[in-house]
Amino acid sequence: MADINSSSSLSTIFYLTGIPGYEALYHWISIPFFILYMIGIMGNCTILHIVRTDPSLHEPMYYFLAMLSLTDMGMSLPTLVSVFRVLWSISNEIEFNTCVIQMFFIHTFSLTESAVLLAMAFDRYVAICHPLRYSTILTPKRIIKIGITAFLRSSLTSTPPLVSLAYFPYCHSHVLSHSYCLHQDMIRLACADTKFNVIYGVVVIIILLWGFDALGILISYIFILRSVLSIASQKERLKALNTCASHICAVLILYVPMIGLSVVHRFAKHTSPLVHIFMAHIYLLVPPILNPIIYSVKTKQIRVGIIRLLLPKKIHSTWG
Repeated sequence: MADINSSSSLSTIFYLTGIPGYEALYHWISIPFFILYMIGIMGNCTILHIVRTDPSLHEPMYYFLAMLSLTDMGMSLPTLVSVFRVLWSISNEIEFNTCVIQMFFIHTFSLTESAVLLAMAFDRYVAICHPLRYSTILTPKRIIKIGITAFLRSSLTSTPPLVSLAYFPYCHSHVLSHSYCLHQDMIRLACADTKFNVIYGVVVIIILLWGFDALGILISYIFILRSVLSIASQKERLKALNTCASHICAVLILYVPMIGLSVVHRFAKHTSPLVHIFMAHIYLLVPPILNPIIYSVKTKQIRVGIIRLLLPKKIHSTWG
């Protein structure tokens, strides 16, 4: 029987969950969700357009910012259809193979974003600690290689546990906890030994990848702080640290919800379903929404680019 279930797992139908107890309000709840998705999409597309069209922003810092916008959208956009299919009461069904593809994009781009944040920390380290060598260390070709390596590392790492899901029988409930698919949510439905997935997730994903990225970011900022504290002028110190403020916010925006969601799934399984749903949507929507806002507010060049995009030439010329 297990073999039959395992062999047919690719055609198994699973059921997504919206917000239990609030089904009658789904159409109203979909309005703020739609607004949040649109803010994230428009904000990140604006950043990408400004970086692409403004020659003065063709620098390493802004290339990495464009990568951050791409990873933000890559993480959230694959969930858009399934979320609104549930909230608009169209269907809460999702096929196994569709679920796996969705998980691949969510987890791959989540890990890629972590790697991009590490690259951005290195960018700030070079800019502050080795400013004269900045353009020779972070060349356009090297930046492209960093982006490709980050994506390949993440996609290859996230693939094994997702492939293994196809060999599990799902004889328990097929109801998922969220309106989109997550690996840690799927494995709890398998009636098989999932030790490989659990150990792989903890050792490879959390410790080796997230841990390596977080350690690299921490080390970069230790060197940055040491360099900044050696600057005699307090004004110059604040100016140097201000260039790092947006990046620090982006790190917290990604890591805090990511860690919170992992903790909830692993150690708070019996808490209210609303807690799981709340954390899952924070993890999904907060980075794509807040990152463009933070970089627009804190980065003058991006702010000026937005003004140029929105206002006529005669008006924006006074803002230059």
